[in-house]
Amino acid sequence: METYVLFIFTSICLLLIPGPDMALALANTISYGKKGGAKTILGICSAILMHLFIAIIGLSSLLEKSLVLFNIIKFSGAIYLIYIGVKSIASIRTKSKDDDWRDLSKHNQEHCFRQGFMSNLLNPKVVLFFLSFLPQFIDTNSNHMNQFLLLGLTHLLLTIIYFTVFIGLIHKYSNFMDPSAIRLINSLTGILLIVFGLKLAFFRV
Repeated sequence: METYVLFIFTSICLLLIPGPDMALALANTISYGKKGGAKTILGICSAILMHLFIAIIGLSSLLEKSLVLFNIIKFSGAIYLIYIGVKSIASIRTKSKDDDWRDLSKHNQEHCFRQGFMSNLLNPKVVLFFLSFLPQFIDTNSNHMNQFLLLGLTHLLLTIIYFTVFIGLIHKYSNFMDPSAIRLINSLTGILLIVFGLKLAFFRV
């Protein structure tokens, strides 16, 4: 029980560390409203479920042992984050300072899920979370599979709770922001995504 509580505490601390998921949730909530943020979270959580499933069937260990495959995933994720960041910054130039920055159309919200899903799925750090971090909290005297599933689903639940609160607060305060403030935040999140992409490209195990 103490180990499980420690896992929850540590997972919350990891969630609080700024990363690509947080930057995407921030940018998409501001640009596409609460639904855009929610779809981003849905994409992120779907990718986490995919990581959990891959880890359970043993494919993640293959990824960890294959440097070539690991690098393919790593650089694909890095390129994707840089692409989103550049696209975010470039989109700023297409709008004037007086334009309405919040695009609530359903068509333009659809890519939010894809961005959340792909950025998380192609992040090798998440793979290492399930392969190296999570097993440290498993009791070797009990059923490994059940514990692994419990810890993985717990992390998923914590992610849902954290990001639900996060986008709720962002959406609430973004309603009071003027276009210039939103323009600045979009610029900064675009730059952050590029930085996260570059960090991921140079990431080594």
